[in-house]
Amino acid sequence: MNKKLVFLDIDGTLTSPGSNTPPESAMRAVQMARAGGNMVFLCTGRNPAMLSPVLALGFDGAVACAGGYVFAGDEVLYDCPMKKEDFEAGMRLLKENGVFRTIEAKDATWGDEDLGDFLAGAGDGNSELIRWRKALAEQLNILPMREYDGRPVYKIVIMCKEMKQLEPAKAALEHNYNFVVQDLAARGCLNGELISRQFDKGKGVRIVAEHFDIPLENTIGFGDSMNDLEMIETVGYSVCMDNGSPVLKAKSDMVCPAVDEDGLYQAFEKLGLI
Repeated sequence: MNKKLVFLDIDGTLTSPGSNTPPESAMRAVQMARAGGNMVFLCTGRNPAMLSPVLALGFDGAVACAGGYVFAGDEVLYDCPMKKEDFEAGMRLLKENGVFRTIEAKDATWGDEDLGDFLAGAGDGNSELIRWRKALAEQLNILPMREYDGRPVYKIVIMCKEMKQLEPAKAALEHNYNFVVQDLAARGCLNGELISRQFDKGKGVRIVAEHFDIPLENTIGFGDSMNDLEMIETVGYSVCMDNGSPVLKAKSDMVCPAVDEDGLYQAFEKLGLI
């Protein structure tokens, strides 16, 4: 059997949005796949601090920070925080236009103090929005923005009411940064991420594959939202969860049941990983 590299998004794919506990069937599939000689990586927008409870359950490494920080075991393969001047300009322009922000370093996350009130009025939306609402409600180590201490930041998460609020920041930074906005919008709320064009989840997949000298045709990716698009377009075989974005489903090779319906286990079985 050719060794496969499997990449799993977390929120809405491996776990219910905002959860650190995958269904038993999902972890059984991961463990069986690894026991069979395959490697399984997390591939997520989360920073290492926010993904660490899931990583501890048994994975080979992660494409973290939407591709900005990649590691295999204890070895760092890629590390690319935002340029300080770009970060400062983006933060200023977003704030001036009423955009709510969270920022992520490797080991800490900060958010605008009134973000929780804004999210309380939004509808269900997508898995990323649900994750942030749950994280804020449960006070999962999201620090107030006033406590930001200047350490390197990998991405800015953006939430606002209207697309036009993003235009000034886009005009200043779009040549170097992707403004990834989720296509499943909540009522009265757009959400997405400001991510450097130097990296994405797809480039993270390539970095891991090259490190282990595994051809891309032997890579498989699982996702559910638009921040998984580059991963889905890069891997040899792509899978979208049934609860996921219609756009992502259309671009994927397979659509499997939602994770809480044993979707990952069923897909791993169908793909011969277990």
